[in-house]
Amino acid sequence: MTPLAWARTGPGNALDGKLKFNLKKYDKEYFTRLKTRVAEAQRRGFYVSVMLFEGWGPQFSPGAWEAHPFHPKNNVNGIDSDANGDGSGVEVHELVKPEVTALQEAYVRKVIDTVNGFDNVLYEISNENHPESTAWQYHMIDFIHAYEKKKKKQHPVGMTFQYKGGNNQALFDSPADWISPNPDGGYRDDPPPADGKKVILNDTDHLWGIGGNQDWVWMSFLRGMNVLFMDPYDGLVLEKRTESEWEPVRRSLGYTLEYARRLDLAATAPRGELASSGYCLANPGRQYLVYAPKGGTVGVDLAAASGEIEVEWFDPSAGKKHAAPAAQGGAKREFTAPFEGAAVLYLAAR
Repeated sequence: MTPLAWARTGPGNALDGKLKFNLKKYDKEYFTRLKTRVAEAQRRGFYVSVMLFEGWGPQFSPGAWEAHPFHPKNNVNGIDSDANGDGSGVEVHELVKPEVTALQEAYVRKVIDTVNGFDNVLYEISNENHPESTAWQYHMIDFIHAYEKKKKKQHPVGMTFQYKGGNNQALFDSPADWISPNPDGGYRDDPPPADGKKVILNDTDHLWGIGGNQDWVWMSFLRGMNVLFMDPYDGLVLEKRTESEWEPVRRSLGYTLEYARRLDLAATAPRGELASSGYCLANPGRQYLVYAPKGGTVGVDLAAASGEIEVEWFDPSAGKKHAAPAAQGGAKREFTAPFEGAAVLYLAAR
């Protein structure tokens, strides 16, 4: 894989036959590409999650340690992060060798210096690292927060599910601004409402690998989460392409985005108790977005609203909106979907 962050200056060759890495010098091409791609994403309206370290690969990919720049035969700096000598090197993501941590901090500073000027950046410490990396990840989160305090911009820092054996409590206890949980607690089929203590990115990668469905998208969104889909896309890498299975997920991601733009999200929170279906985002008295997985009739508590309420049904399976007669606020009301199957109900004070 090339380019990598560190320059391959030698002297001497690494285990792959190319020049050894110098862990105190950087590959200009790597950071130029990083900056260029973040800039292009910002131009197109995308956020970029900059994954600083890869935790899954060192544990499970054959030959990962032999290819790692921190393997003693791959660098000119005398660095060996395999602290226990078992040939895996996963301790590269633990606080066991201060000289390794110092090099990682220098690399993180270089990344921050490269992309700090952009508004569309999130940081992810490491992808699915082992549970023993917890203290190291907490340290890196604190390090980024401290370093960015001196910078023009500050960006959200995230911690994602640790594999294998990690638990969501380690994420909630972390100093991270955002987290991405594992399935424990219902994040696949009945996500618990977000309470605002952490921004939650409910990501199919950490829940299934490849997975998700239309219900999951709407349930996650209506419980106050940001929804991410690891898309098989053209099928060249992740799995055989199956448009019929994943197209409803893709479409509903777009539909939830449309409603997110219509809602005053800063004033909106998960208020499942206001809807008989249990899925409701609300700014009581002003706006309500309700999901009914089985459609039919749904009750909504409009006690906080006064006057006429605009009523709109949306069929996420067909992608069609249906206007309905206005309702009156001030009490609990029942609404019946004009079509079969899952239904979305949007209510807004006039």
